[in-house]
Amino acid sequence: MDGLTNGSTGELSTPPTVETNCAPYAMQQFGGRTQETRPRTMPYSAPNGVAGIEWHLGRAARQQLWRSIGTGGLAKPFHPRALRIFDNGTTRRKPDMTSALDQLKQYTTVVADTGNFQQLDEFKPQDATTNPSLILKAVQNDSYKPLLEKTVKEHASKPMAQIIDQLLIAFGKEILKIVPGRVSTEVDARLSFDIKGSIAKGRDIIKLYEDSGIDRKRILVKLASTWEGIRAMETLQKDGIHCNMTLLFSTAQAAAAADAGAQLISPFVGRIYDWYKKSAGADWDEVKMGGANDPGVQSVRKIYAYYKKFGYKTEVMGASFRTVSQITELAGCDLLTISPDLLKKLAESNEKVERKLSPEAVANDPVSKIAIDESSFRFLVNDDAMATEKLAEGIRAFAADAVKLEKLIEALK
Repeated sequence: MDGLTNGSTGELSTPPTVETNCAPYAMQQFGGRTQETRPRTMPYSAPNGVAGIEWHLGRAARQQLWRSIGTGGLAKPFHPRALRIFDNGTTRRKPDMTSALDQLKQYTTVVADTGNFQQLDEFKPQDATTNPSLILKAVQNDSYKPLLEKTVKEHASKPMAQIIDQLLIAFGKEILKIVPGRVSTEVDARLSFDIKGSIAKGRDIIKLYEDSGIDRKRILVKLASTWEGIRAMETLQKDGIHCNMTLLFSTAQAAAAADAGAQLISPFVGRIYDWYKKSAGADWDEVKMGGANDPGVQSVRKIYAYYKKFGYKTEVMGASFRTVSQITELAGCDLLTISPDLLKKLAESNEKVERKLSPEAVANDPVSKIAIDESSFRFLVNDDAMATEKLAEGIRAFAADAVKLEKLIEALK
């Protein structure tokens, strides 16, 4: 930027010389009420050896430019943030648009879905979520190996389950230094059908956080949305431990979780989409089944409408996204947990984001109350092939990653 700007004032250290071909355009624009016919981009010769510079100007700025031409240049043309530098040295005015991510934040609480806490500050999420797969991925990154090694060294004499708990809490504490809200920490997936074991693990997680000075209100204990997981959550919620019901793929699971008093649920948009796409095979039509017709999007909308219609306070947090479109189609959902890759795409996009979900928007959606007990829950989930298969697949995958994490830890002991 040497030779381009002077400090932080936005002034040009050497005013650019306006090319002569700009003059006719000035006369056309300001010589009465002539319709604008000149290009919106106005080139200037390169000042002080910069490869080239151009601005895309708003109306007021263009008028200021033409008024200042006769005085030998621009005094304070633009705020520095209005300029964008390209690799070839050219500069242009960045359009005055709000990013898709910032637009989304007007309607929805944005949550980062990652164990890589070094990425969090870039996107300013309110909360963060983790799971065994994300933690396993993070500890294999050189940046996080010291945290893994330190945790293992300090707790090497403890049982493996406790070392893993300490590692999860270590990541959670680092995340809470960055996000202002909550972090979700997951109960071992191998306890998905163990009510007592899940309750004990949830209490252990909260105690470890509280022993580290973290308020339990900033923690969500994640449990799989099995019947047993929901019953464990019911007890934990009564203990004042807020829970996030994960691996949720159906309205039956959502209804049971809300009836039991869940703080939050995480319906998996992308995994629902994956199942229907794979099931359709060659008949899948991405255009026809995209946008609002995406089966994952429709599932979350139905759950959101169910909760709003019947007055449930449980928060709905869409999760497991594959595309930006799936996210923007759910703008207005209580929360959306989004991977860093998709957060980056949203931050770099200026596409307009409109609110799609609100209590008013879903007021006329056709939803009926579901009476849930153990037998009806098991039948309804069993009757939904997608929910049955994806729930089982998710538990197996998280359990397998827990085993891989144990092997990494064992190698360090």
